[in-house]
Amino acid sequence: MSITAERKQALIKEFETKSGDTGSPEVQVAILTERIANLTEHFKTHRKDNHSRRGLLKLVNQRRRLLDYLKAKDESRYSDLIQRLGLRK
Repeated sequence: MSITAERKQALIKEFETKSGDTGSPEVQVAILTERIANLTEHFKTHRKDNHSRRGLLKLVNQRRRLLDYLKAKDESRYSDLIQRLGLRK
């Protein structure tokens, strides 16, 4: 259900804003999106896993808060991130 260290490092390299960046909203949202996708796949086979469902809702809300922050801070970075992750249509 969680992501591997290699996949996390790949996401950090792909979405970092400068070298060594691990805490920018872009990196955090990318990691959360990967974890949300993994949990969504998990629920296709484990429909009654309500404990993990609560964790999924927490991850979705955390991603939403980070995206709201980024939109308020810099709209161009927000729209670029949404496009790269394919979150909105």
